[in-house]
Amino acid sequence: MDRSQAGTTGCCAPSRGGGAAVTAPAAGHRADPAETGRLGADPAGTGGDGADTAPLPGGAFLMGAEDAEGFPPDGEGPIREVTVAAFRIDVHAVTNERFARFVRETGHITEAERFGWSYVFAGFLPAALRRGAPRPEGTPWWCGVEGASWRAPEGPGSGLGERDRHPVVHVSWNDAVAYCRWAGARLPTEAEWEYAARGGLVGRRYPWGDELTPGGVHRCNIWQGRFPTKNTAEDGYRGTAPVDAFEPNGFGLYNVSGNVWEWCADWWSTDHAERPRTGPGGPATGLAKVMRGGSYLCHQSYCNRYRVAARTSNTPDSSTGNLGFRCVREA
Repeated sequence: MDRSQAGTTGCCAPSRGGGAAVTAPAAGHRADPAETGRLGADPAGTGGDGADTAPLPGGAFLMGAEDAEGFPPDGEGPIREVTVAAFRIDVHAVTNERFARFVRETGHITEAERFGWSYVFAGFLPAALRRGAPRPEGTPWWCGVEGASWRAPEGPGSGLGERDRHPVVHVSWNDAVAYCRWAGARLPTEAEWEYAARGGLVGRRYPWGDELTPGGVHRCNIWQGRFPTKNTAEDGYRGTAPVDAFEPNGFGLYNVSGNVWEWCADWWSTDHAERPRTGPGGPATGLAKVMRGGSYLCHQSYCNRYRVAARTSNTPDSSTGNLGFRCVREA
């Protein structure tokens, strides 16, 4: 698809626009309620790709929010009790290092590489690339850059450098699913993701509580300053941060707020009335997939979606410089 044909939906990560209604595979989750605890990563709990994982007992939790700072049209509410079975989840997002191993062993070519372009934040580009790059209507801080991919996050001439331990980006939902299959894992359901991100806290705005910077300490990688023209980078990062930056939540998970958006397994819907309350996996069909967690580009004035209940979506073939994923595995 030519960059001029790309969709414009998705304020937080623009859409490539190639979504199609597809039937989702069965989630295959069993209901096994257990009492929620505050757990850390299991030192012996590693995935097939060498990922550190945290074992979570599952159980009932309060999902969603009716936050004054939220976005009701996104379907953040109503608050409802949901039960998930026990599972293991990566303590941090998949890194460039892990993704490179996957590519070496499988020969996988990402959709950004197949399409020949991906979206890059304009502020990261040299003037020549910014001038020539098409921009989505309504979100002109994004540029469709030829040659941008997970290997070249800012397009031609860029590389991973010292970013082996940073989250891989410019990966589509389809790319993430391919990685999960190789690793003997899967993407989390949206319910699993929120249960894990809350870290055992009930009804809090962030994974660590209700205050964004408790005691003046930054707890996530988001935009500071005036979006989109000035980022003061007070948290230490203008772009992605290492996957284990900042303090983990009560379950030992890093960067479930900010840094990069994370793909979930579910098709997007804002109607929760008909969903089951045990092991929900979202609707059976759809055009876009759920994304959670916010990114380094989120700012309170525009995309205040680094709150734990915040959500958005994108088409399964879309890729951007602020979109990655983490895996889950059966208990």
